[in-house]
Amino acid sequence: MKDETLIRMIRQIATAFAHLSEGEAARSIAAHVNDFWEPRMRRPLIALIEAGDDRLPAAVLAAGPDIRRPAEPDAGHPQSDYARNAPGPG
Repeated sequence: MKDETLIRMIRQIATAFAHLSEGEAARSIAAHVNDFWEPRMRRPLIALIEAGDDRLPAAVLAAGPDIRRPAEPDAGHPQSDYARNAPGPG
């Protein structure tokens, strides 16, 4: 996923929580990302946060420590994180 797409998505989430205090917004953003974003989406987001990307709102940067770090994928495994974690047939 492109950085621009992740940034657009996380900015929309931050906007949804903008009515909260920065601390509450940060916790809510982290909870949303932890609950709904796959590891393959969280990895690049975390990299952007750790780089202090200036396109990210302050509440997103503050959420960084509370966003779960996914395990690194098996480099030799051809399937994506989603395919590996998807439910099996029937």
